[in-house]
Amino acid sequence: MHVVATAGHVDHGKSTLVRALTGMEPDRLEEERRRGLTIELGHAWTTLPSGERLAFVDVPGHERFLATMLAGAGPAPAVMFVVAADGGWMPQSEEHLVALEALGVRHGLLVVTRADLADPAPAARTARDRLAAGGLAGVETLAVSGRTGQGLDELRRALDRLVAALPPADPAAPVRLWIDRAFTVRGSGTVVTGTLPAGTVAAGDELLLGDVPARVRALECLKEPVTSVNGVARVALNLRLQGPAERGTALVTPGAWTRTDLVDVRLSPAGRAVPSEGEPAGRPGEGAAARHGEGWGAADLPGRLTAHLGSASVVCTVRPLGGRIARLRLARPLPLHAGDVLLLRDPGRSRGEVRVLAGARVLDPRPPELRRRGAARERAAELAGAAPDAASLLRTHLLLRAGELRALGRVPGTGPVCADWHADPEYWSGLGKRLPETVRRYAADHPLEPGMPVEAARHELGLPERRLVAALVRPPLTLAEGRIVTGRSGLPAPVARAVGRLGADLAARPFQAPEADRLAALGLGPREVAAAVRAGALLRVAEGIVLLPGADALAARVLARLPQPFTVSQARQALGTSRRVAVPLLEHLDRGGFTERLDGVHRRCRTS
Repeated sequence: MHVVATAGHVDHGKSTLVRALTGMEPDRLEEERRRGLTIELGHAWTTLPSGERLAFVDVPGHERFLATMLAGAGPAPAVMFVVAADGGWMPQSEEHLVALEALGVRHGLLVVTRADLADPAPAARTARDRLAAGGLAGVETLAVSGRTGQGLDELRRALDRLVAALPPADPAAPVRLWIDRAFTVRGSGTVVTGTLPAGTVAAGDELLLGDVPARVRALECLKEPVTSVNGVARVALNLRLQGPAERGTALVTPGAWTRTDLVDVRLSPAGRAVPSEGEPAGRPGEGAAARHGEGWGAADLPGRLTAHLGSASVVCTVRPLGGRIARLRLARPLPLHAGDVLLLRDPGRSRGEVRVLAGARVLDPRPPELRRRGAARERAAELAGAAPDAASLLRTHLLLRAGELRALGRVPGTGPVCADWHADPEYWSGLGKRLPETVRRYAADHPLEPGMPVEAARHELGLPERRLVAALVRPPLTLAEGRIVTGRSGLPAPVARAVGRLGADLAARPFQAPEADRLAALGLGPREVAAAVRAGALLRVAEGIVLLPGADALAARVLARLPQPFTVSQARQALGTSRRVAVPLLEHLDRGGFTERLDGVHRRCRTS
């Protein structure tokens, strides 16, 4: 099915036209029917000659109900713009067009109603010129009469052509259903309605309303029960929900949207003051940018406006950053993607002025803080030519997980750098160049350590996970036991000389391990000893007991010459050392498989 919204000045026959096309009454309130004035959103549908089903969202035309109009037209992909032949282009015609231009609506029909009361040609000419200036150039134009039925058959065929030309909605897209009506049904609970622009909703789905889980118990499309529905469609959902649902909130796929109250946007001017009666509404082909001039920017807007998206209407403050780049602070969080377009409206403007001031395309739904002097100006320069794509988001945030990018509404253009992490290419390349120098500095500051701990490198590079550091390691760097090793060999010269002096001490009595004071005198403190042991220049038998490499094998050969089994005292005498060394050395030999303990007193060698 397809969804088309109406638009146009009050009392130009929008509801009459919908009624004539569908045979249904779009005005559901008794007050609306009594006054002949649409106040709330109306819904009706029909089957087109091709067999396609088409739902209309009938919006109010009175200036007091502009917010309601935006709630209905915002999610719809196309518009049926209505102008009365006997009324012509009017103030709300202009304001509705300005709103549609800001929202980016580019598909529609121009329908001149009441063709039985006046010549439709003058109204059609003016309306075509205005639509061309507002982004709807070349739309098909038809003259009809809802009262007599004139032109309705051709209008149905034109609607067929319109919906056939609409870009298809993606059934796999994440769901964001803006609620335009919410009510309670006894025995069923909460029911909400809205226009589903894309994605798929099915019974049993778990969605989020704000941060509250909402389960779809049942759903209808055009009053018919269904088990699932794809966008674009008008839907009614029966929800299992803790808490209220109301217009202006959205049901969304969990994890697929960024719920935020702070966004960086690029502004586009929308419209100008509505011309007084008899004044030309604007030159053909004159767009908003031309009307406002190249110097127009965020600073030209009031500091407090109302932002509209879907059915949401949220007060926001505007912080100009520079040029047409601004930061909006929303009064409440909305589920957003980069690329969304907010419509900015000034509800306090006087009658006769267009209250829709600008469209605001979201460039970043989770912008960085601006703390330094000049940071706002730098941010504006960064975003001035940026597109709301993954590359731009990565330039700002440097590193993002795939899930974060999806929640921002963008698919990565390249593969991940590590696991599900994506990085700005320039930033990642710079990290790869920084790491060797970082490791070199660490080695210079810590000459006795075998390498830089990965955690220290993570902290130095400002990375969120250790595995990102590991992904940056390239030869000649290597990873070993949680450290980044430079590949250098040998000990620092002072330590190597100290080990040499110790070797001279042990040359004649290889098992006479030096005391701590002798090690200190040689320049071998705990850190130097540890470095020498890691380098294989010393053998640590036990805490405080160090010998030369190979001393254990040499001791085993000496002990093998003793009568088997032997005692600690016999071993001590054969090795020419003290009990302080002999006991831990024998335990070391046990662990190494050179000897084995037979009882509390005796050992024997395992090899001859």
